[in-house]
Amino acid sequence: MSHAVAELLTILDLERIEENIFRGRSPQVGWQRVFGGLVVAQALVASARTVEGRAPHSLHGYFLLPGDPAAPIVYEVDRLRDGKSFTTRRCNAIQHGRAIFSLSASFQIEEEGLEHAVAMPDVPKPETLPSETEMVARFGDLMPAPIRRWFASDRPIEARPVDLSRYVRHAAGAPKQCVWLRATGPLPDDPGIHRAVLAYLSDMTLLDTALIAHGHFVFDAELQIASLDHALWFHRPFRADEWLLYAQDSPNSFGARGLTRGLLFSHDGSLVASVMQEGLIRPKAHRT
Repeated sequence: MSHAVAELLTILDLERIEENIFRGRSPQVGWQRVFGGLVVAQALVASARTVEGRAPHSLHGYFLLPGDPAAPIVYEVDRLRDGKSFTTRRCNAIQHGRAIFSLSASFQIEEEGLEHAVAMPDVPKPETLPSETEMVARFGDLMPAPIRRWFASDRPIEARPVDLSRYVRHAAGAPKQCVWLRATGPLPDDPGIHRAVLAYLSDMTLLDTALIAHGHFVFDAELQIASLDHALWFHRPFRADEWLLYAQDSPNSFGARGLTRGLLFSHDGSLVASVMQEGLIRPKAHRT
């Protein structure tokens, strides 16, 4: 297991402080604020630990304040409903006495029903694409420095973009992209861990999709960029340590906000999850 994956699993194993109250922390890797996907994943873990015999099928969250990586995050779970088929939880993530994130999650018993799903896009398989190390070696000099550092860093999630031109041409294009993602090491067999890791990686590259139409990157210094909300639906079983195709597009940007959506497919083409997110995209010169 890679060091980064081991660290992520440790961080996702929240400390129980009291009934319905948990404590988490952030990795100390020099981030200026807590990664949004980490807060989503930890809030899901906290909520799931108050539910027995049911798996989450959807979650909806709002990012309220930037998280402080140097401070622990306290997660308070409200048990809103325990029905015959569905269970509902609300979880607030708190730092310095204020809520930084609020999550609502729904859990369901296992049931049979009608089935259909859209087909996975016809894209190259991850085994045919260059690894992150190969990307940096071959194209690093053409990449913006923050993108190059991101691909070269030790992270728990590996990314293999289907179209590398996004990172070397620096030009506007259609706001869509496909990226293969997986944990950089094997994960335990617990499905709850795989759902938490998918929640974590679902915040990666998504908001950046809205910027493709304008020739920008999520690391652009002239833009103020932040996730505002995040919605995730789990459809089918999967493993987050096996390749998942994240097919993303952005149908709209307006009013200093960009809307993005994504479908996550397993390597064999099964649709396993859907995601939507709106984010703040504001030129810093207009900041108030």
